[in-house]
Amino acid sequence: MTPSQEPGGPGEEDEDEPAGRSPRRQHWRTVFIVVLTAGVVGSATWLVFFSSVLGVSRIEVVGNVTVDRTRIQQAAGVPIRHPLATVDLAAVQGKVLGIQQIESATVDRSWPGTLRIKVVERRPIAVILAQGKAALMDRHGVVTEIRTVPPPRLPILRVDRPGPGDPATRAALSVIDRLPEGLAVRVQAVRAASAESVSLMLRDGRSVVWGGADRSRDKARILDTLLRRPANTYDVSSPEVVTVQ
Repeated sequence: MTPSQEPGGPGEEDEDEPAGRSPRRQHWRTVFIVVLTAGVVGSATWLVFFSSVLGVSRIEVVGNVTVDRTRIQQAAGVPIRHPLATVDLAAVQGKVLGIQQIESATVDRSWPGTLRIKVVERRPIAVILAQGKAALMDRHGVVTEIRTVPPPRLPILRVDRPGPGDPATRAALSVIDRLPEGLAVRVQAVRAASAESVSLMLRDGRSVVWGGADRSRDKARILDTLLRRPANTYDVSSPEVVTVQ
């Protein structure tokens, strides 16, 4: 055995040296990967949350019929190029719902740069006449518009305290909202002294005692048959026992 081959000799140290450097290389490789990953994550974060590259390029409005699209876009209050990821969707929804004619709204992101606002407009179903004006009211009792002349096809609502919090108003509007189209076009006015005493005045001069807002489908079906019989007043407040006068 030569000296270079003896245990602990110079030859053995040379063979062990690369193995001794391997953990060090692995360490620097790990550091490099960590730094590279942090850079990528940081760049992506900046790109998504702070850069205008993925900013709002378009505000899409769907579902609007009478409310101008530009009005909804302006109410949203989101500037073009604002980072789409940081748009407060709930805040935008609240601002859009501030438009009186809007009943509901949903706001979503559509990547890479579209803010989508879907609205449902309030649909007027009755008219309140006061001080020479016509207030159009939706099914919830919310006034959507004030006009000088009432729309001819909407029934006039006659209640003592019109408004969303009035039980008589809510009952009358519920009845109007549930009337079949064929019957609804024949109604000129709806009167409600209380939530349980709704009555209909037809355009031909006949009247209908409707009662409460319950069982509207049954009452409408029975009334459709009764109206074929000549009379002045039809009482369907109790569908089991109807009267005609």
